[in-house]
Amino acid sequence: MMQRQVYSISAFHSSDKTLGETPKKQDRPIHRAILLMLVATGLLGLHASRLVELQLIQGKQNRERAENNRVRLVPMPANRGHIVDRKGKLLAANNLARSVYLWPKEQTPEEWKATAEKLSPLVKIPVEEILQKLEEVDPLSYRPVRIKQAMPPEVFVPLAEEVGQIRGVEVRPEAKRYYPEGSLAAHVLGYIGEATEADLAAHPEYPMGMIVGQMGIEASSNKKIAGVWGDRLIEVNAQNEELRLMGETPPKPGEAVQLTIDLEMQKAAEKGLGNRRGAVVALDVKTGAVLVLASHPTFDPNLFTRKMTKDDWATLQDPENSFLNRAMQGYPPGSTFKIVTSVAGLESGKFSPDSILGTSSYITVGGIDFNEHSGGYGYIGFRDALAFSSNTFFYQVGISTGPEQISKWGHRLGIGKDTDLNLLGLGGGNHGQIPTPEEKEKIYQEPWYAGDTVTMSIGQGLVLVTPLEAAVMVSSIANGGYRVKPHLLTSMTGTPETQRVHTGMKPSTIQVVKEGLIAVVAEGTGQGMNDGTIPMTAGKTGTSEVIGQKDHSLYVAFGPADKPEIAIAVVVENGGYGSVAAAPIAKDVFQAYFGKPKKVKESVVITP
Repeated sequence: MMQRQVYSISAFHSSDKTLGETPKKQDRPIHRAILLMLVATGLLGLHASRLVELQLIQGKQNRERAENNRVRLVPMPANRGHIVDRKGKLLAANNLARSVYLWPKEQTPEEWKATAEKLSPLVKIPVEEILQKLEEVDPLSYRPVRIKQAMPPEVFVPLAEEVGQIRGVEVRPEAKRYYPEGSLAAHVLGYIGEATEADLAAHPEYPMGMIVGQMGIEASSNKKIAGVWGDRLIEVNAQNEELRLMGETPPKPGEAVQLTIDLEMQKAAEKGLGNRRGAVVALDVKTGAVLVLASHPTFDPNLFTRKMTKDDWATLQDPENSFLNRAMQGYPPGSTFKIVTSVAGLESGKFSPDSILGTSSYITVGGIDFNEHSGGYGYIGFRDALAFSSNTFFYQVGISTGPEQISKWGHRLGIGKDTDLNLLGLGGGNHGQIPTPEEKEKIYQEPWYAGDTVTMSIGQGLVLVTPLEAAVMVSSIANGGYRVKPHLLTSMTGTPETQRVHTGMKPSTIQVVKEGLIAVVAEGTGQGMNDGTIPMTAGKTGTSEVIGQKDHSLYVAFGPADKPEIAIAVVVENGGYGSVAAAPIAKDVFQAYFGKPKKVKESVVITP
């Protein structure tokens, strides 16, 4: 009995032990479940974080990429405004051309290398240059890059057949700048070119490929001429074919710019210059409007409307500097400067309109002989001194008047900074100079000698005058004593900024000088202008010495003599006598202005 009880208790304990061990065996699946849940949660977390990154952080960029796979924002270039002469004749215009554009995001950089190899022989552009264009922009850019413009038919016809098979390449029609008169007035018009990095930085609104003016009126009036580019939002398929137009902002064409230049007069001036170095300027004596501004050697701005070849570039590397605007460069004015000396002498009070001086074959100053060019004219006044260009007469006037007075009146008549070059909008010009003794010492670190005054009085020595300033100078005599302000835009004529300025000359001074300049043509050194083909004009010949070279030829004039309308200044480098080289060009310009009546009489040219 007792044994059974013990046994039963023992069995009970054994059973209790078994029950106590069962929960320990069930711990293992619970741990596994927890582990699986943690792993699953982690994986879901990674996916969620990636989803957040794609949709929230990178969502905008990815949406743009997806959108650009089917949508293109195509820039629409604006046509540049025309440039016309005072009568509306075209000087710069546009015609239809074709250009090649690449869409950077359509191919990978590696794919573009292969495409560049295919395009290079078709568009006649080195592979490296094509790739360079692509490297300059974001490879994911949704705007195209122009690699060639103004393609001739022999290039774009075969290319058009190929581009349908090349993804991301497009041939597009657009306007091309052209200059119907070639090199005519090139220094006024300037030229155009693709916006540089500096241009793009200065104007963030410019799109890639923007054409801007690089010189002349094309540059100074670029804001008005350029217009505003537009955009087309289009949907395309995988073959780059347009499916539908989704939106459009049309381009705004540039405005036309009208110049004061007279095309026929400009042609006459440039034809007269021919292949000689020099310049011609003609002004309206009442308003300062520039009718002619010619400089030679010159260049053809059409060269800059396409990719320039080596031959094109070679033509521009002229050692005589084709880009130099000689109309705004200083020359020794020679005897044309005797107009200034006359005014200074009369206005100084040292001389009157009736003053008479004796002339001779030379005068001696400081132990140096200063010669007359024709042996002397006896006793003469201002009228005859101008008519026959007497040196010894003006030597005496200059010495008595003094360099300060000559410089003062030269500036008042338009020589130097008193003529504002900024109004022209051309850039690159220089002013003339008429230094005083004080200025000479400051500039050249040399004292003023009596001989400086002598040479100054006849437009030699340190005196320099630009053809533009010479035209302003003679205008002040023609219009009754006003210094005009030269300008090239008709919109500026008659505005406060171009209002002429009274020089302060007395009417008696103007009358004496005017009579002398008419006498130059009627009976003096400029008789070649008085052959009946144009109304009577007034003028002054000039021949300036150039050390080691042939003399420069100069002529200034205004006409008609009785009621002046225009003034002209001509310089022919190394042309010799003013009456031989420069004066005939002025006559050509007068003929273009007045017309060409039949010749009624012959005359003899008297050379100074």
